Amino acid sequence: MEKPAQNTDAQNGQVQEATKASSDGSVCGYDSLHHLLSENLKPHLFQEVNRILLGLNRGKALETISLPESAKALSSGHNFDLQAFCFLADKELLREPRIVRVGLIQNSIALPTTAHFLDQKRAIFEKLRPIIDAAGAAGVNVLCLQEAWTMPFAFCTREKRWCEFAEPVDGESTRFLQDFARMYNMVIISPILERDVNHGETLWNTAVIIGNNGNIIGKHRKNHIPRVGDFNESTYYMEGNTGHPVFETAYGKIAVNICYGRHHPLNWLAFGLNGAEIVFNPSATVGELSEPMWPIEARNAAIANSYFVGSINRVGTEVFPNPFTSGDGKPEHADFGHFYGSSHFSAPDASCTPSLSRHRDGLLISDVDLNLCRQIKDKWGFRMTARYELYADLLAQYLKPDFEPQVISDPLLHKKSP
Repeated sequence: MEKPAQNTDAQNGQVQEATKASSDGSVCGYDSLHHLLSENLKPHLFQEVNRILLGLNRGKALETISLPESAKALSSGHNFDLQAFCFLADKELLREPRIVRVGLIQNSIALPTTAHFLDQKRAIFEKLRPIIDAAGAAGVNVLCLQEAWTMPFAFCTREKRWCEFAEPVDGESTRFLQDFARMYNMVIISPILERDVNHGETLWNTAVIIGNNGNIIGKHRKNHIPRVGDFNESTYYMEGNTGHPVFETAYGKIAVNICYGRHHPLNWLAFGLNGAEIVFNPSATVGELSEPMWPIEARNAAIANSYFVGSINRVGTEVFPNPFTSGDGKPEHADFGHFYGSSHFSAPDASCTPSLSRHRDGLLISDVDLNLCRQIKDKWGFRMTARYELYADLLAQYLKPDFEPQVISDPLLHKKSP
């Protein structure tokens, strides 16, 4: 039987069009995978695909939130993606709902990396001002920015001049955000490159927690530092020394699992053991390295630890003045690759929001009822059924130099045949 002739010209044209459309960071010309599917699937098919990909909250798809016109006007006037959703919990007899409005900001840098450092930093400040104002206008209670938001993610270059972006915990960026915190009665998480002036001016990758009164509640330093591909971050800072703190705020108990820490399940677990209700994951990661993992890891953490997770990733391609290599055999290049945005929220009941744009700045807002955390703990009993004493014993043994893995071999496996 003859095979039907393939229309190679048409196929090649489709491939070229998809490549062209994706060169700006979009998904074949669409802002996100969610948009691509919604525009190309019949409604009943999209509904079923959406159920599988995003899950259900209390048996239903997530509801959207109606935002004030002032927030929408800022979004359209400054061309950033604005989306809002609502995670509900069952009504309880003995507790009132504990609804908190949380927000995530993703953004590209504002000026080329060749511009004066002070100009770059101030331009990012001005770029974020209307996005933060939109969050304030929308009544956001807790807002988290992306990893190292005040600068390009220059840690691929291994050039030490980028250390000039480092600042103390109470530095310029904190003072900038404190005004917004006071103005909007908002807790703000500000991930920066910290310079610890009291300890030899050592650098850290740090998240500063600013209270809704403009006060500094505390800080957390990144626990896990990548040494993979172009992510040469240990050239600048090492593993943090702040443990797994949970910050009790006016709006609930929050924690920050910075970027690479999302690949470590025990890191997520530790924040949960300390009582976190919302864990933010400010990140900077590129499509070639991690995109298939991005929608999975935080969602798994939210499920396993019965808390909400807010995942933030920057957007855009940042080109640096001097090409670099990373010891992986690839030719020298001047950029990390495309930071694919796609920020989203995950809930303990396995539901999650659609992602923000893959290539545009954005603000994602979600109402979360913190009562859902305990309701899911009661339903699944993960804490009750965990065997922490077994895990602790194994870890204690693993840390010893004479550790022997518990492997039981088939006695016939190595027996010689007669």
